[in-house]
Amino acid sequence: MPGMWWWVGASLVVGLLAAYLTWTVGRVERLRVRAESAARALDAHLLRRAAAAAVLAERRYGVELYAAARIALDAEPEEREAAENDLTRQLRAVRLDPADPDCEAVIAASRRLALARQVHTDLVRDARAARGRPLVRLLRMGHRHPWPRYFDIDDPTLALPADVPA
Repeated sequence: MPGMWWWVGASLVVGLLAAYLTWTVGRVERLRVRAESAARALDAHLLRRAAAAAVLAERRYGVELYAAARIALDAEPEEREAAENDLTRQLRAVRLDPADPDCEAVIAASRRLALARQVHTDLVRDARAARGRPLVRLLRMGHRHPWPRYFDIDDPTLALPADVPA
């Protein structure tokens, strides 16, 4: 009879360990999927802001802002951060009037972009932390997928002119 309790205890430990490993694998996978979804959302917001900036540049401002917007729209993934930073600098150089619908669209797109960037950064940080745990690395739970990457750009929010109420 005492040997039977040993088997019950060992089975319970193995079952708990299997449940923990299954939960950990699921968490690593969920965080990876969420980070990829956030990257796609960030990309969509980057495209919206660049398109709104291109429309604004065509109607009101000059060639430099339009060129920066077109470069941001057409940039390859490895050139994307630099192109977006250049577009942000160009947008900060012009005086945006929130009463103008085109300017308001750019300001709103920039605000949404800032939020999407923050969500993406948080999810990438969480996914990288989960994949960096010793047990996950030891058992190679996330080895099939590349590590999530941060998208490092300047803060895209645009300040309103001092004489315009928010």
